Amino acid sequence: MSAPVVLITGALTGIGSATARAFAREGAKLIVSGRHDDAGAKLVTELKELGGEAAFIRADVRREEDLRALVDQTVATFGRLDIAVNNAGTEGTPGPVTEQTVESYAATFDSNVLGTLLSMKHELRVMQAQGGGAIVNVSSVLGQAAFANTSVYTASKHAVEGLTKAAALEGAPYGVRVNAVAPGPIDTGMLDRFTGGSAEGKAQLVATIPLQRAGAPDEIAQTILFLASEKASFITGHIVNADGGKRAAL
Repeated sequence: MSAPVVLITGALTGIGSATARAFAREGAKLIVSGRHDDAGAKLVTELKELGGEAAFIRADVRREEDLRALVDQTVATFGRLDIAVNNAGTEGTPGPVTEQTVESYAATFDSNVLGTLLSMKHELRVMQAQGGGAIVNVSSVLGQAAFANTSVYTASKHAVEGLTKAAALEGAPYGVRVNAVAPGPIDTGMLDRFTGGSAEGKAQLVATIPLQRAGAPDEIAQTILFLASEKASFITGHIVNADGGKRAAL
């Protein structure tokens, strides 16, 4: 596909921005979204320098009116929507189950689960009508596993993977593919927060990965590009592990 139209939520940092840069290098037309105008403008400038057409639209994935407008503005800007990457999310508040609250649950599930659901609702609305497209949700190694002190985040990523499979079945008759990528520990700000900013904590986590290193955001971006491409044209409803062997060792 030449110059696909790509929408990325949670595009301003980490895996999201790496994915935006990867698509820009391929000459894509990009709508990048997040909640910070200054960071959005900076990213758009970078994407244009890399060869992509790009615009920033501010949106909060917890608000359906924002997502409806985001998708409609994408179509108004570029005429269609070919690829959507639903990356917006949060690690929430790690800690024991006994310390979780209604508020910590809602904060995590509203971003990770409701945000993914509402994003797909409006992306599918457009893609089904136009007769095709590809959606890639960002899950986690915890989407099919569990570790202590990650209960709410783990539950949210289980939900993202369930949503992905159900949406894939609904989108398939219209030529819309829906998959997810499940990263292991990736060298981002989220990893720093999970390990408390401790070099020792990070080293201990990395030691549990068979490849003996954390992943790079661009490695996840390349996996997303593959799932969104015609090279993956017969793949839908699939969760692709990109975790350095972490899930295989569980």
